[in-house]
Amino acid sequence: MQSASALQKTSLNETHRAAGGKMIDFGGWDMPVQYTGIIDEHATVRNAVGLFDVSHMGEIEVRGPQALDLVNWVSTNNAAKLQIGQAHYSGLLYEHGGFVDDILVHKVADDHYFLCVNASNQDKDFAHIVGQNRFDCAVDNAGPRLSQIAVQGPKALATLQKLTQTELAPIKYYWFQDGEVTGTPARIARTGYTGEDGFEIYISNDEAPRIWRELMQAGEEFGIKPAGLGARNTLRLEAAMALYGHEIDATINPLEAGLSWIVKFDKEFLGKKKLEEAKASPPKRKLAGFKMTGRGIGRDGYEVHINGAPAGWVTSGGPAPTLNLNIGLCYVPVDKAGVGQSIQVIVRNQPVDAEIIPTPFYKRAK
Repeated sequence: MQSASALQKTSLNETHRAAGGKMIDFGGWDMPVQYTGIIDEHATVRNAVGLFDVSHMGEIEVRGPQALDLVNWVSTNNAAKLQIGQAHYSGLLYEHGGFVDDILVHKVADDHYFLCVNASNQDKDFAHIVGQNRFDCAVDNAGPRLSQIAVQGPKALATLQKLTQTELAPIKYYWFQDGEVTGTPARIARTGYTGEDGFEIYISNDEAPRIWRELMQAGEEFGIKPAGLGARNTLRLEAAMALYGHEIDATINPLEAGLSWIVKFDKEFLGKKKLEEAKASPPKRKLAGFKMTGRGIGRDGYEVHINGAPAGWVTSGGPAPTLNLNIGLCYVPVDKAGVGQSIQVIVRNQPVDAEIIPTPFYKRAK
């Protein structure tokens, strides 16, 4: 673990420390894991509105006459289907079909795409995309100059609308609009990683502390609270959203991960040949959701047994505060991944009973 002084810091680092955030080393970044407590922050996002600093995430811009060609070559989803102002979830793959990363692709213009990538992967992703750039494109690593704030929860729209003249209600889920927040240019996307409605706003670093303070003031009537990475993880787990390094990595392909819906075989992309081979001989393992039925919590990396024999592993696991359950995601053989299948999670060298259940574990009411 690096010393605090050696860690990378977002433009909101001093804001978190002043607010009493408990800071941790998160992939080389000095980030808040919690403020008032993970369960409290989790409930605030589910019931009202929470504020996340996700400025450690990376942003890569692709511009030029062949911007679509490059984006479509390096990502699995079909960016040709995107309209201007629309975003979608996609995957960057290696030639062997495993994940470089999972990303969000935003279409800004016919010759301009904006990619949001995972924090620990941004330099690797940038190098990967540049290495595949055989097109008439300029690729820019924009992350170092941008901050990203996520406003999430049922009261997210009402909170953010106070600070912008951009009409938020017409922005549909997974669409975005370039506008302003308190007069400063902002990309406002109706996306998120919590299973709730909300917005992610991209702004310049120097404006982020002021905008954070004004968002906290705007949401005060709704009980807004800052939320850390701990609640971000429990929220995304309840929504069964993949986390790089857990559900997906270089050894796992999208078909195994239950992400075949982001793979469009009607176009060419890096890794397509290997995925076609995988599709022809269906995966032996599959990502499945489970709940603990015995006493214990299935943590990340724990072994999964079926009928007393090793069968897989837990990718993510922990309490689900909204559901009052202990849940998790795991890889198990496809023929043992059906709902109702009994499994055992090895907790402190002891098998603890669990059961495969449907995902997502939590789905918000519309």
